[in-house]
Amino acid sequence: MIGPSPEPSLVESRGAPDLTAAVAALLRYFHRQSPIRGGSLLITIFGDSIAPRAGAISLRSLIDLARPFGLAERLVRTSVARLASDGWLVARRDGRRSEYRLAPGGQQRFAAATRRIYGEIPSSWDGQWTLLVLPPAAGGRSQIVRDELRWLGFGQVSPGVFAHPSWSVAEARTELNDVDGVAHGLLFKSASEGSEADRRLVATGWDLGELARRYRKFIATFTPLASAAIPGEIGCEAAFVIRTLLIHEYRKIHLQDPLLPPALLPADWVGATAYDLSKRLYSAVFTAAEDYLSAIASTMSAPLPPVSAVTYERFGGLTRRDTQPPR
Repeated sequence: MIGPSPEPSLVESRGAPDLTAAVAALLRYFHRQSPIRGGSLLITIFGDSIAPRAGAISLRSLIDLARPFGLAERLVRTSVARLASDGWLVARRDGRRSEYRLAPGGQQRFAAATRRIYGEIPSSWDGQWTLLVLPPAAGGRSQIVRDELRWLGFGQVSPGVFAHPSWSVAEARTELNDVDGVAHGLLFKSASEGSEADRRLVATGWDLGELARRYRKFIATFTPLASAAIPGEIGCEAAFVIRTLLIHEYRKIHLQDPLLPPALLPADWVGATAYDLSKRLYSAVFTAAEDYLSAIASTMSAPLPPVSAVTYERFGGLTRRDTQPPR
């Protein structure tokens, strides 16, 4: 279902042989995984690249954008059909042509994920926890509910009790509205006995050791690219490949990170290093990747519109360019 890795010339970067080799190594690394799931990578492309440009793209353009990653046309067609069936995407057709955009539910989920992926990590804490107390889970949904709550940053501290380090009660209620099975949960704001109790709560609710291991692997994978990626010397297709795979891997780890404030984390927390690396590399490739999108992708009837202004706030602020390159 996944084709061979692209030839090196497809991702060649102007005057940067080290970067070309690093991109080729990155593609080989991802193809050794078992396997790159087409739908997951397309979700990354939609969230990172298409949503900021009004959220709609032709199927033909999506096939073209997936090609540098070695995703075959048949896999792309099958994956978008499944994403539409699952409620992530909606299709519009005109004869044999088709266009996909995020469904309303997908837009809400992307908005929540975007705030966490690209937002700045917490730097302070008021010492207050938001606690969620759930009634006994009905049927077989208990694991699904736990997974949803973990995705939102909650840690399970005892059966039926979950803790969040940063949301207010109102924020938590808003975020929980779309999670089946928690409508009758009770929310409280509370403080513990002190720092020792806070550390025990963290150790119970989250596996920071496993999270740190995954962050270290991420850093080892992308540091060679950050060292070689010099803005202005990056080929547009290479920039798009780097940007997409960077966010694809980072989001899988970062969305499992409760984003605990420094007071609750080990000294020199590796998650902060991963964030800084992502910010540096994303900033280096952003403009060239946008050029690639402008040149390759369109809706069913028009070029993609310019990237939204709010996109430049990602990772604490990106260099803004107000004009789009000619097509």
